[in-house]
Amino acid sequence: MPCVGDWLNSPLSIVQGIFAQNVPNSDWEKKVTEYFKEKLKENNATNWVPSLNDVPVHYLKPNSLVKFRCMVQDMFDPEFYMGVYETVDPNTNARVLHFGKYRDVAECGPQQEIDLNSSQTVTSERQTFYCVPVPGESAWVKEISFWTEPAYVSASQARVSPSTSYTPSRHKRSYEEDEDMDLHPSKQKEQHVGKSCCSGGDIHGCVEPKRLETEASAGHHVISPNCSPPLDLNFPLPGEKGPACLVKVYENWESFKVNDVLEVFGVLSVDPVLSIVNSEERDSSTLDPMECMDTAEEQRVHSPPASLVPRIHVILAQKLQHINPLLPACLNEEESKTCEFVSNFMSELSPVRAELLGFLTHALLGDSLAAEYLILHLISTVYARRDVLPLGKFTVNLSGCPRNSAFAEHLYRLIQQLVPASFHLRMSIESMNHSRFIPHKDYTANRLVSGLLQLASNTSLLIDETQLEQGQLDTAGVHNVTALGNLITWQKVDYDFNYHRMEFPCNINVLVTSEGRSLLPSDCQVHLQPQIIPPNMEEYMSSLLTAVLPSVLNKFRIYLSLLRLLDYSISDEVTKAVEEDFVEMRKNNPESVTADDLHKMLLVARFLSLSAGQTTLSRERWLRAKQLEALRKARLQQQQSVNGNEL
Repeated sequence: MPCVGDWLNSPLSIVQGIFAQNVPNSDWEKKVTEYFKEKLKENNATNWVPSLNDVPVHYLKPNSLVKFRCMVQDMFDPEFYMGVYETVDPNTNARVLHFGKYRDVAECGPQQEIDLNSSQTVTSERQTFYCVPVPGESAWVKEISFWTEPAYVSASQARVSPSTSYTPSRHKRSYEEDEDMDLHPSKQKEQHVGKSCCSGGDIHGCVEPKRLETEASAGHHVISPNCSPPLDLNFPLPGEKGPACLVKVYENWESFKVNDVLEVFGVLSVDPVLSIVNSEERDSSTLDPMECMDTAEEQRVHSPPASLVPRIHVILAQKLQHINPLLPACLNEEESKTCEFVSNFMSELSPVRAELLGFLTHALLGDSLAAEYLILHLISTVYARRDVLPLGKFTVNLSGCPRNSAFAEHLYRLIQQLVPASFHLRMSIESMNHSRFIPHKDYTANRLVSGLLQLASNTSLLIDETQLEQGQLDTAGVHNVTALGNLITWQKVDYDFNYHRMEFPCNINVLVTSEGRSLLPSDCQVHLQPQIIPPNMEEYMSSLLTAVLPSVLNKFRIYLSLLRLLDYSISDEVTKAVEEDFVEMRKNNPESVTADDLHKMLLVARFLSLSAGQTTLSRERWLRAKQLEALRKARLQQQQSVNGNEL
């Protein structure tokens, strides 16, 4: 019976055993998936699997089992590979079947050759996703994922930290040296004399170890140019770190799409032989131009050096509802009712909400009304779409923000400590005119070039207008502002495919900070009324964080993530009462109470109920929602009378 080390360190040997026992039965692939699925269920074994989010690639053993939490940034064309192939020994004529699944190169033993004309050869298809770490992922998500046991795991299930004790056979190089070596494969060839396989185009006279690329894509050759600019890893946000990966999916890839957040478990492939073979194919003078339809740029993007962009051959993959490591990865409504962790947390929700309200009140300079609306904003989510209208979005414009104190910057840092993923967009004429907001298709490289608005679902986006000066927007700037407006209003981004635009729906929580009313649309404007003006804003905001216990901070994080996942409904009885109440409001003040006001009050009532852990609307919450809206409107009217600004 295989031990833990076998399926973690040598998953391909497990696959080989299952393959050998079940060939020619085609069920072997299903049995492989079932085997690893069962293994990962045992004693919280997913924590034993090293993660590319935590452990540098050069510390991980090649061909070992790894996991990766990522967003699908792009989808490449499907590729063909040899799923099953046959080798023959020229001396004894002995034949052996091998599997090509979960591999980049086909392997054969000493004195063996691959029979490309064998009737046993099975050509299969797989889909390649270009995946990047979740854009804007908070540092605390990475830290908790690696260092601590999640709260929902019982104490008896002790975490086994990913091992970083693996020592590569070569001396460890720096990231820059890796990049240099992989972008210049001729240097690698000097270090791998006698180790490389299949030099030139001869696939039958290979020295040990004998290998052949399993890629059989129709006329496509994997080529990596020698001298080219540094590889652009195509991260959507500036300053992002972590590996990008080519994730090769073998089953059910149609269920995944661009911008989905996945957790994949698969075989890590960082074989340097790929760069060597690709370089030699490129240098070969016998290459038929008619057989190679890819441009050099496309080959460079689609087959980058494995040490910079490792490959993961997926055995298991799941779409994540959220990336909060303090919660179970998948938690639907039915599970939330029976989960002991969720039940226990919901029982103590009231004090957590009270503490969070106090924390945000201090962060908003003593404004408790703004803090109430900020809580509602942070738990809002698009729960459905009616035609083109996204239901559940709740973009808040926090006006009246101090301009010269970097208030928005410090507020963002606090929010960053509460939500799993976020981005701070500083709105200025220069950033609007020169930043790339909208992803666009590069047909030369045949890839989707990312933009700032290619974000994962439930990302918090804080747009800071307080630094906006007068100036002229150019064409790009106008397009960027339009894109922000469409994101806020319709929760969609129109990706640019040159000849047409394609809508990509999204679910982004947008908070806009401004002095006056925002230039951008919003669902709700809350004018900030500071009760305190700290002499040193940075010191004040920093002290707020240091005063909160880590355990309390984690409760805030669980609270905000969990409430987004809860279902919500309104009973017929309450619906009738709300309708009657609205009719009365219209009678008393027909001009100032509109259908939009009713929609806004229902939204506030929804998130107010959820913030208290209630999944149905009560009369009490409806009255509280009306009260909050009345206070908010009165404040805006007061501000208008003070300075004459338009609401």
